[in-house]
Amino acid sequence: MIRAAALLLLTSPALATTQDDVLQGTLRPGWQTETGAHMAALDLALAPGWKTYWRSPGDTGIPPRFDWSGSQNVKSVRLHWPAPTVFESNGLQTIGYHDRLLLPIEVTAVDPALPIKLAISVDLGVCDEICLPASLALGVDLLAPGTPDQEISQALTQQAATAAEAGVTQVSCAVDPIADGLRLTARLREINYDPVVAESIEAELLELRADPKAPVRAIALESRVEAGKGPTCTAIASTGGHFHSAISASARA
Repeated sequence: MIRAAALLLLTSPALATTQDDVLQGTLRPGWQTETGAHMAALDLALAPGWKTYWRSPGDTGIPPRFDWSGSQNVKSVRLHWPAPTVFESNGLQTIGYHDRLLLPIEVTAVDPALPIKLAISVDLGVCDEICLPASLALGVDLLAPGTPDQEISQALTQQAATAAEAGVTQVSCAVDPIADGLRLTARLREINYDPVVAESIEAELLELRADPKAPVRAIALESRVEAGKGPTCTAIASTGGHFHSAISASARA
């Protein structure tokens, strides 16, 4: 119901503010790394007070959707998300970025000897007191070796910590059949954060809450996961308003 209300707000014809008033986007070409991949970035500039959403947007946000099909000589793309901020409003929690998002994009070429043409279509939501749907179509040629970009390098240091960096030593992830799907349960010990977000297979993002009564910190959800697949469960723990990766484990239904 909350998500439906957010969608209605996004599509309201009464909104006078336009996308160009609140959002500008560019692709930064970046450079070729030591691995042979190319590190570029999507640079989103938002009007003061406006925010956009992380890959798991929270209670009312809209997740961004990316389409790379217009690219040439691109084998794979990996997004390096900076750790987002948690926003609280009227008892609801959203997860994202205010004012600016610089999102590093690691691109692997089909043929590293040839230039890369990176083309992206992205649909996302941007919000302040109101929310707007936004769409961007951007492109840039990635030429080796390129020039290292200090702002992209800085954004790479702002990613969520790994499980090892967070000091998580005991984790488990289990999938159990239930009446109308599967239940994904993650458990972790020796951590002082409250896990609030988890990811399942195919980048489907599901919001969770910790169970304070559990003898170990446990999170659980009912998820329609195709039988026979092996989902990876990644819990994200929050501290100081920012997320840090807490666990990563896998289980087979």
